[in-house]
Amino acid sequence: MLVAQILKHKGAQVFTCTADETLTSASALLFARGVGAMVVMDGDGIAGMISERDVVRAVAQGGAEALRKPVRSFMSGEVLTARLNETVDELMSRMTDRRIRHLPVCENGRLVGIVSIGDLVKAKIESATHEAETLKAYIAAG
Repeated sequence: MLVAQILKHKGAQVFTCTADETLTSASALLFARGVGAMVVMDGDGIAGMISERDVVRAVAQGGAEALRKPVRSFMSGEVLTARLNETVDELMSRMTDRRIRHLPVCENGRLVGIVSIGDLVKAKIESATHEAETLKAYIAAG
């Protein structure tokens, strides 16, 4: 299964914030949107990622004062991305190796979606279930 198929099924909506927003503002957005991470944008380009884990780390290290600082102080600046024509297996491997849970999807330099490890696991389970049902039907048909 390709990333393009996952986005077609789940949708291409991506929640973003800017690097200048406060950590409080970004935390409120993560909570309100019910997501674990957001893409941090700089104009049309990706500047980084901010996750719930980043927020917890910031507060643990800097206390409540960290919440008044800009997202850029805590975001992950090196962002790996995915392409629409990549497979679930390729992304699972990349995400496991780098210990990340979200990958923005870019095509022709534009942000077109985001996939999480949960999206990939769901796709793998659906694929395995479909394959098992197909094999059962084949065997039953004799």
